[in-house]
Amino acid sequence: MSVNFEFATATRIVFGVGQLKEAGALAQGLGKRALVVIGKSAAAVQRVEPVLSALTAAGVEYATFSVVGEPTLDVARTGTQRARDERCDFVIGFGGGSMIDTGKAIAALLTNVGDPLDYVEVIGKGQPLTQPSAPYMAIPTTAGTGAEVTRNAVLGSPEQRVKVSLRSPLMLPRLALVDPELTYNLPPQLTATTGLDALTQLIEAFVSVKANPMTDAICREGMMRAARSLRHAYEHPSSQEVRRTNRQKIESAREDMCLASLFGGMALANAGLGAVHGLAGPLGGMFDAPHGALCAVLLPHVMEVNRGMIRGPAGRGAVSAPTEIVRRFEEVAKIVGDLGELVRALKIPPLRKYGVTRDDFPAIIEKSRSSSSMKGNPLPLRDEELREILERAL
Repeated sequence: MSVNFEFATATRIVFGVGQLKEAGALAQGLGKRALVVIGKSAAAVQRVEPVLSALTAAGVEYATFSVVGEPTLDVARTGTQRARDERCDFVIGFGGGSMIDTGKAIAALLTNVGDPLDYVEVIGKGQPLTQPSAPYMAIPTTAGTGAEVTRNAVLGSPEQRVKVSLRSPLMLPRLALVDPELTYNLPPQLTATTGLDALTQLIEAFVSVKANPMTDAICREGMMRAARSLRHAYEHPSSQEVRRTNRQKIESAREDMCLASLFGGMALANAGLGAVHGLAGPLGGMFDAPHGALCAVLLPHVMEVNRGMIRGPAGRGAVSAPTEIVRRFEEVAKIVGDLGELVRALKIPPLRKYGVTRDDFPAIIEKSRSSSSMKGNPLPLRDEELREILERAL
């Protein structure tokens, strides 16, 4: 059979320990005045200081915009207006996935007239963007979403208790600057949830119905790195004292996880995702729960139910799956091992911790049906399978 596929990612990716020092020089080619999107905590403000200093040294003016929690439609509106008021001609997102997605949305709305609801999926008009985003530089400080190389921004609508995507190939960042050193001091629980989000994206893109030879290669490499390094990064805090005695292993593990995150973002942008993200989106809109934690607790159960749907000696006979799908599930198990055991070792809490009850299942399932991620799942899942996943994760 002939192979046909398309692959798109950030225009330029700069990766490596210590590369943050190049931020100023790299920004010079993007514009004259930047809106720098950052977190609002004291730690976030302190961590971005080297970037702001580098911009000043390079003669690049800037204004800042602070984000608390995960981005919403209103946050995107407010940030876009601030960028216009400050006469910014490009955007820099510095932080976790929330800051990166906020910056991505602002860059898109700066050059496309109208309201976010004109463009977002599900609750909006879903109109296509017509103009390329303003130049955008993404600098992640966690290893999870891979948002620095994706073509969408996830925005919440608290009024409707849902998260939706602003999505377009025109939103791909102009530059992704990934410095693993920024992740050295992540606390264990954040390491666990973001790392499992990265692993989920790699696995779902690998078994997706839209997978292609290029995403396959990226996913295999990313899964291998996450499998060998996620638990080590979680179990070994990156304090200065520990780094002196075990520095090489710790820094290698953090580098692996940054690559796994980057590869996951590249893969999902081109091969899509699956039922984990199809369910995690509605859950994140309905409950105050970190996206990575939701993906982490759902992942082993989605994989088990998917495998249980495959007709075979150990299957339930619900679906006759192509040999290629069976092989891909076997390959994931060989590379990653026991996902349930990994989730338990990383102390991922169940859904009930966030207030989810069985009474919420119908609404979660209904909302998941409109998720674009669900379309990539390797097998069609009925309401009863989705309920089973939620029951197991509860």
